[in-house]
Amino acid sequence: MTIYLPIAELPIAIFTVFAMGLAVGFISGMFGVGGGFLMTPLLIFTGVPPAVAVASVSPYMAASSFSGALSYWRKGMLDLTLAGVLLTGGLAGTVAGVLLFLWLRMIGQVDLAIRISYAMLLGAVGSLMLVESLKAIARARRGLPPTVRRPGTRAWFMRLPLKMRFRRSRIYVSALPVVGIGFMIGLLGAVLGVGGGFILVPALIYLLRVPTQTSVGTSLVLTLVTMAVATVLHAEANGTVDAVLAFVLMIGGTMGAQFGARTGQTLKAEHLRFLLGILVLSVAVRVGVDLVSRPADTFAVTQEAQP
Repeated sequence: MTIYLPIAELPIAIFTVFAMGLAVGFISGMFGVGGGFLMTPLLIFTGVPPAVAVASVSPYMAASSFSGALSYWRKGMLDLTLAGVLLTGGLAGTVAGVLLFLWLRMIGQVDLAIRISYAMLLGAVGSLMLVESLKAIARARRGLPPTVRRPGTRAWFMRLPLKMRFRRSRIYVSALPVVGIGFMIGLLGAVLGVGGGFILVPALIYLLRVPTQTSVGTSLVLTLVTMAVATVLHAEANGTVDAVLAFVLMIGGTMGAQFGARTGQTLKAEHLRFLLGILVLSVAVRVGVDLVSRPADTFAVTQEAQP
C-alpha cells in the first residue's frame, strides 16, 4: 500500500515507514535513547529530502519523549529546576538552529550540511562508545569491578559565577554550563533532528554529577519541549514538517518501544553499549559512503522550495 507524502513530494510504501518507526522504536526502548539520530538517516536513505526528514522527526521525538517524561515524573525522578535552566539555553539553541537551518536552505546547502554533520557526530560518538564498551567487557571478563569516573570538584566550570542549588539532583553548580549544555542540545535538535539524549545524559552524569536516573528523566523533558518548539518553528519558517510521515512514524515507534524496553532489560549494560556503538558507527559509515559515492545521475539538479 503506497501513500503520497505531500511535503516530501514522493510516494512511499506505508508499511515501510511503519516498519522503520517500529524498528527505531524498538532500538530506542532497548537502549534508552530517543532514536532521532537513527530515524533521520533512515528516512534520507529511503529518498526523503534531508530537510523534510529532520523536520518530520521532531514531532516523532516529542511524542516518544512525552510518555517517558511522564513515567519519570510519576516516580519522582525529575529535577524540574534543572530542566528549567536547561530549557533556558535549549529554547535559545532551538531558535538559533531553526534560523541556521533556514539560512542553509536559502543558500542551497542544507542537505550537504546535514549529511556531513551526521557523519562527523555519529562517527565520533559511535567510536567513543565502542571503545568504552570493549574496555568494560574486557574488565568484566577478568573479574574486575567496573570503573566509575567522577569529575573532580575543582573543574573549571565549577568555579564559574551564578551558582545554583539543584536539590533533586543534589548538586551545587553554576547555571552557566547548564545553560550552555542546553543551548548545544537545542541547536543540534533543530538542525539535525536529534533529541540529544545520547549526548545530554552523559554530560549531566560526568560533567555535573547528576544521578543517572534523574539525568535520563530530565533529558526527556528537554527533548519534549525543544522538539515540540522545533516542530512549530520548522512548520512556520521552513514548511518542511510532513504530518502524514510523522504520524505513521509515531504509531510504529510507540509500539516498538514497548518491546524494546523488555528486551533491553535482559542484556548487560556493557553489551548494550557495545551494540549501540556498532549501530551508531554503522549509520555514520553509511552516511559517509553516500557523501563520497558517485550519484546515480551525475547531472541531476534539484531546486529546493523557498520558504
